[in-house]
Amino acid sequence: MPVGRQLPRLGGTSQLWPSGGVHRWPSGGTSSVHSHPRGHLVYAARGVLSVHTERGTSIVPANRVAWTPAGCMHYHRAHGQTDMRIVFLPASLARLVPDHPAVFTASDLAREILLTLTGPRNYDRAARDQDRAALARLRRVLVDELHEAHEQHLQLPEPHDDRLQAIAQLLYQNPADNTSLAELGQTIGASARTLSRLLNNELGMTFYEWRTQLRIYHALVLLADGHDTTHVAHACGWANPSSFIAAFTNIIGTTPGRYRPGHQPRTTS
Repeated sequence: MPVGRQLPRLGGTSQLWPSGGVHRWPSGGTSSVHSHPRGHLVYAARGVLSVHTERGTSIVPANRVAWTPAGCMHYHRAHGQTDMRIVFLPASLARLVPDHPAVFTASDLAREILLTLTGPRNYDRAARDQDRAALARLRRVLVDELHEAHEQHLQLPEPHDDRLQAIAQLLYQNPADNTSLAELGQTIGASARTLSRLLNNELGMTFYEWRTQLRIYHALVLLADGHDTTHVAHACGWANPSSFIAAFTNIIGTTPGRYRPGHQPRTTS
């Protein structure tokens, strides 16, 4: 879902300061479309976040951190009760990370730094001023950790061609649909060969890869809402839970149970 089709905003509670903040969203909560003069990292200490830009939708489960560059129009959406942590980077550090939206693996060290940089001590200006040098060092270590991490392909790219958008809409509405690309093409008046070429040219993916990414996106949403693995597997088009677990683990790096409520990493309030 690109930034031009964001959902109505649902409120949450915020603690914000110049270098970062915390926003606790109800399930389904969204921000307005906006940008920042500084690039920022977001981390879901609880729940699952999606970050929507014109490039597509980045999925941010609990072991990932998302980067949005300065000036990039975007909005966030929460899936499940979500505790979003925000860290703004100065230009000297932002130049060390990509100039496009990206998702990285959050190592144990990176996760602890993100929680420290957004923990309760930061709510007090005097404490922040006292710890300014230490916080700056932590931000540098955090960027070093991300620099060593591999960029994760957890972005659901948004097609621009009208024919691909029509297929995308069908799959968004029913991710369990196993209709072949040729049959979908008949519905919208395009051949499978044409659609395959468009997918490769626009998204750099095969239809199978694209549909799998879309299904994993929906699976993360359903898991964050508390649905069990069997339900999610069938709702997202897998014939059995074991096939779903294998596909999920291959893309996300751990099992679906990791993202159900009650299986989140430790958080700092």
